[in-house]
Amino acid sequence: MGSDTITLLSKREIEKMRRAGILAAQLLDHLAPMVKPGVSTLELNDEAERWTQKHGAKSAPLGYHGFPKSICTSVNEVICHGIPNEKQILKDGDIINIDVTPILDGYYGDTSRTFFVGTPSPTAKKLVEVTEECLRRGIEAVSPNGKIGDIGAAIQEYAEAQGFSVVRDFVGHGISNIFHTAPQIPHYGTRGKGKRLRPGMVFTIEPMINEGTWEAVILEDKWTAITKDGKLSAQFEHTLAVTEDGVEILTLPE
Repeated sequence: MGSDTITLLSKREIEKMRRAGILAAQLLDHLAPMVKPGVSTLELNDEAERWTQKHGAKSAPLGYHGFPKSICTSVNEVICHGIPNEKQILKDGDIINIDVTPILDGYYGDTSRTFFVGTPSPTAKKLVEVTEECLRRGIEAVSPNGKIGDIGAAIQEYAEAQGFSVVRDFVGHGISNIFHTAPQIPHYGTRGKGKRLRPGMVFTIEPMINEGTWEAVILEDKWTAITKDGKLSAQFEHTLAVTEDGVEILTLPE
């Protein structure tokens, strides 16, 4: 993580974030039709890298603190930071989160979605739908002069009411021309607590919601985080800017 100082971005910087965010959303749209049984996570990675370069951008994850690939592919019980590889072949009923962060003109567009591979189980379908709604509710809780705790509270209340749990080990983060910076955005918390939200703040909200326990285990590769009980995990992520009168999602396709 970067320093504790929260940087407020200028309109010019937010426009650059918007362009990077649109590119990130378009990359997920581009990869979506490839998500089907028989495709390896490495094929998704390689296509993402090719497409990103073609659009004049770089893949932020590649080489970040030694991360070996261009995107994160987190399948089933993987919470986040799954490493694409040729042996991991998608099969019918899987769920996969694809997390992309192109760098365009020095600024980072960070977004992720969880996709169904073929036909999901009823549990998987509910988990993914609840997780997407958690992101929506988290975004809705953002307002100038609100608090960071408002976001986590909105997510946690809904997820737990649906019988799921919220991962504690990984949080949203400030982002600009730096990948991870202040503030941290937990996906659990208490309304009215935490730092005040101010126009010009740009950060991600990226709830990771688990079928069973919220606890995570990191595998020997030092990256892949899985659920402690081996049950499913889903995630959705947007990059947002706090505006004078609310919030703007920066990672939507045009």
